[in-house]
Amino acid sequence: MVELEFRVLTGLGKHLKNLFPFHPRSTRSHPDVQALLSTLEAGTFDFTRFETTIGYRPSNWKLFLESLLHRSYLQYANSEWQSNERLEFLGDAVLNCLVAEHLYSSYPSMEEGDLTKVRSRLVNRKTLALRARDLRLSEFMLLSSSAVQSLGSGSESILSDAFESLIGAIYLDGGIDAAREFLRRTLLLNNAVITSALMDDNYKSGLLEYSQARSLGVPRYTILREEGPDHDRRFTVEVFLGQESCGIGTGRSKKDAEQAAAAHALEKINTPPLIQPSP
Repeated sequence: MVELEFRVLTGLGKHLKNLFPFHPRSTRSHPDVQALLSTLEAGTFDFTRFETTIGYRPSNWKLFLESLLHRSYLQYANSEWQSNERLEFLGDAVLNCLVAEHLYSSYPSMEEGDLTKVRSRLVNRKTLALRARDLRLSEFMLLSSSAVQSLGSGSESILSDAFESLIGAIYLDGGIDAAREFLRRTLLLNNAVITSALMDDNYKSGLLEYSQARSLGVPRYTILREEGPDHDRRFTVEVFLGQESCGIGTGRSKKDAEQAAAAHALEKINTPPLIQPSP
């Protein structure tokens, strides 16, 4: 099935590439690109920083600018442009295929049902939005003022969609190997992300079951720090069993930080047991 998906994607990519005119490389001031930006009324664009951010050097800049173009911004663009929704559609297919390939080769003993669960955790909206935030992708996106406000209120869909659109653009511009390398850097080689996907989602429940089975009482969560502006808050939480500190985690909400702390505690407990019951 994975091989068949690759064949379909490769054939589709060859067809779609013919629909996009490619610009010469190293054209940060290329007149065609500047003309495209002027039709978007987007002002200046830091091409060098964008290339560094994504770790890839585009050939077809229109393709990548379109991957950053949210539908809310179409009111400022002429009819030459379309939103990133079609690229998102393509990027979603490429993403699922490459994640499936990685899991299939990396975990040869994992059964199909578990592979499906882990893949769904790696490609869900929350995970992709976090990858986009780590890349600071929003700083390059073309958004209306209302869409920018929704980002500030914690909306994940715009960022996750943009991440998928970017995958689609890289795939069309550089092929499946370029898309694979981008995903390896941003997602598949991130130990924290992979570990989280491999484990059960509800770490707090798992830690509670562990502590109750050993008469250690209810885990206690304490906020260590609150950092960052209101629209990008970071919480750091420490979890205790009795008087012993078991783990520390961070997140964009108290709930996420508590889950991360519980996950850290369970990881430490499993290698080897951290706390023994009181006699």
